[in-house]
Amino acid sequence: MVDPLAEVVTMLQPETPLSKIVSGTGGWSVRRSEYGRPFFCVILDGSCRLAVDGHEPITLRESDFVLLPSASSFTMSGLEPATPEKINPSTVSLLHGEVRHGIQSGLPDVRLLVGYCVFGSPDAALLVSLIPQLVHVRGERRLGTIVQLVGEESREMRPARDVILARLLEVLLIEALRSTAGTAASPGLVRGLADERLALAIRQMHESPTQSWTVAQLAKVAVLSRSAFFERFRRAVGVAPMEYLLAWRMVMAKNMLRRKQGGVAEIAERVGYGSASAFSVAFTRYVGLPPTRYAREQVES
Repeated sequence: MVDPLAEVVTMLQPETPLSKIVSGTGGWSVRRSEYGRPFFCVILDGSCRLAVDGHEPITLRESDFVLLPSASSFTMSGLEPATPEKINPSTVSLLHGEVRHGIQSGLPDVRLLVGYCVFGSPDAALLVSLIPQLVHVRGERRLGTIVQLVGEESREMRPARDVILARLLEVLLIEALRSTAGTAASPGLVRGLADERLALAIRQMHESPTQSWTVAQLAKVAVLSRSAFFERFRRAVGVAPMEYLLAWRMVMAKNMLRRKQGGVAEIAERVGYGSASAFSVAFTRYVGLPPTRYAREQVES
């Protein structure tokens, strides 16, 4: 059986992230605007608050994990009220090798491991649109074990520390996406797969992308009425069924063109288009370039 989440994560090509330890004491609040860079945060000790634009504020506790696959503006703060301040990461105070916010002495109220992932796929933006825009995982035993290992490794200066930490963080990223199905995930593929009815239709789209799917056919697979399926899919995944199918077909097509896995007509057929011309029109509208030019530019670069 095709695993849609495995396909998306594999194509994302998560790479070694950059990370640092951050601590905070007393009243502190930091405002960041990070567009397009995947931001993650692991709470090592204590608690703090995260407010992501467009989402309800979250109180984070020890062992919580947060991932913003395409981070926008957000505020991190202590539990005490404080006025947010914009900071230059290169000028903030360091205490015992940690970035310290708020009171610069004494034991911290919270210690976090924060950083930015790197998605190696040229289609990262398109793939990121298929997964939740806010991942918050709590109470997952497997994830908690990985978080504990990350915390231990981050505190010790052991041989090959950076290599081990990088690998652990990659596993943490994948496990977090997999664990999100059991949480109140924001709309995206993971939330759709958590719905047993919708998961049947999503797996069929990934398993048989060449089929000329309609909403009615997918609703039948999900054993739902057409209108109920459409609304349920849109609420869970964040886009309409045909929009999701189009996005996945374009990801597949771009990947095949980059890897030179056939001509335009062959690729058109493999991603569900009846003719090369229909595929070229759809690809150009979605990607901004005709498929032949896209393939040529990939070779030149």
